[in-house]
Amino acid sequence: MTARSIRAIRGTAAATLAGALALTAAACSNPTPGEKNHGAGDSAVVGIAYEPETLSPLLGYGKDGNSKIFDGLLAFDGDMKLQPALAAELPEVSADGLTYTYKLRKGVTFSDGKPFSAKDVVFTYRTILDAKTNNPSKTELDALKDVKAVGDDTVVFTLKYPYAPFAERTVLAIAPEHIAAKQDVNSGPFTTKPIGTGPYILTGWSKGEKLSFKANPHYWGGAPKVEKFTMAIIKDDDVRATRLRSGDLDGAILPPNLAKGFKNDGGKKTYEATTYDYRTVTLPTHNKVTGDTAIRRALDVAVDRQAMVDKILEGAGKPAYGPVPTDSEWFTKGTERPHDLGQAKKILDEAGWKPGPDGIRVKDGVRAAFPLWYLSGDKLRQEHALAYASDAKKAGIDITTQAGTWEVIQPRMKQDAVLAGGGSPGDPDFDQYLLLKSSLGGDGFNNMAWYDNPAVDKALDDGRKTNDKAARKAAYDTVQRELVKNPGYTFLTHIDHVYVLTTFWDGLSTQVEPHDHGLASGPWWNVEDWTPKK
Repeated sequence: MTARSIRAIRGTAAATLAGALALTAAACSNPTPGEKNHGAGDSAVVGIAYEPETLSPLLGYGKDGNSKIFDGLLAFDGDMKLQPALAAELPEVSADGLTYTYKLRKGVTFSDGKPFSAKDVVFTYRTILDAKTNNPSKTELDALKDVKAVGDDTVVFTLKYPYAPFAERTVLAIAPEHIAAKQDVNSGPFTTKPIGTGPYILTGWSKGEKLSFKANPHYWGGAPKVEKFTMAIIKDDDVRATRLRSGDLDGAILPPNLAKGFKNDGGKKTYEATTYDYRTVTLPTHNKVTGDTAIRRALDVAVDRQAMVDKILEGAGKPAYGPVPTDSEWFTKGTERPHDLGQAKKILDEAGWKPGPDGIRVKDGVRAAFPLWYLSGDKLRQEHALAYASDAKKAGIDITTQAGTWEVIQPRMKQDAVLAGGGSPGDPDFDQYLLLKSSLGGDGFNNMAWYDNPAVDKALDDGRKTNDKAARKAAYDTVQRELVKNPGYTFLTHIDHVYVLTTFWDGLSTQVEPHDHGLASGPWWNVEDWTPKK
């Protein structure tokens, strides 16, 4: 791979944007009076659903770019192409694909005025890979053997094996060594009061309420015109819509049915972003019902995905048969599973799951019943869960839907099913490794189903350890075909993200988005480039 070929890399992890979020249930609060100056264009308040657990790049924040407080060596533009950020140019890549050399931008400072240099890059990557650092995504840097500084303005990465999407991994936010190295990486003040090189400076974080930012006047890319930016954390979809309508918010992410209510509002505009964001049901290996392959296969064809797209998403999405969207070049044709209730019943009959007196199937004294958790206040998850349970009931499987916060749900994930979400644009390694690798079962929100399939494990390793695209395609074809044979998850839909914003600014657009949306993705992914309308 050459430096020229790197220019063609499309944005794989790009808009994943918010890091490995352990999403916390959030209360609602009104923005502080005076935070907004509607119509003047120097202030914006947007409503988002979730907040990060940390603001430290060392713990996962900003690992996929667009963190606002920080920059990476590279960044993604509106077309999801890699562009230089803290690097002065795209990297030079050795012929064997094992060495990436970055020349750094000169004259960049952190928001505290201290200069940025190569040592900050080395510190960031080495700290993330340190065994003592609680970064849930460190396996994404498994290919990295070493990183070293050559003077103040050059960084050289050496890989253990050719890793095709490594350049995309260098959108990871860079932390200042002079601050972060002097405190506990997992619990020090830097985790909530970060200093970075980015276009915005954090002025306050009220957990469960809001994150407040001000423009960095010394930003290397030019001081943003939106001088104050606030993210109000509002877990409940209905409350977000109400506050947008009342004028408390300048913009918000909304489910399609709520966004429709603003269609005739001349002062607001709706933006739809295509995504890799899927909704799926985890089928834990350690549950006697969901761990049964016949139950998994039956649910896979009992579910009416198209009905979910039509009725729940109102057309803003498409059926999902795995983490890879059907319109991706990495999707394996022929792995689509059509809705077939008759086939679902046949699979269960042949496996010995026989209908009981109440119509619910039983095998060896075990009733085909299990709970399905979804996140409180998330209407899309609730509606997906209810539709899934309804489809399952027709096949003789009894699913009880339950709402809860992540604090309630996470301890139950080993045994109970969860209406979960995920998705990263572009490279299949970004999605599938953390989702399906057996060694990551029980590792936070990685492999929530504790999926364990040796053929999938081998294919995941094969796919990430070569630059040969044909070999990689074959590996990920294997993964997708194995998910047909033994689906550890029931993938339901890929959803489009819908945002409604007031029309005070120019320069708004959307990128192809990941699952983690609202925080740094959305039409405000480039808020630093917005300009007030005259």
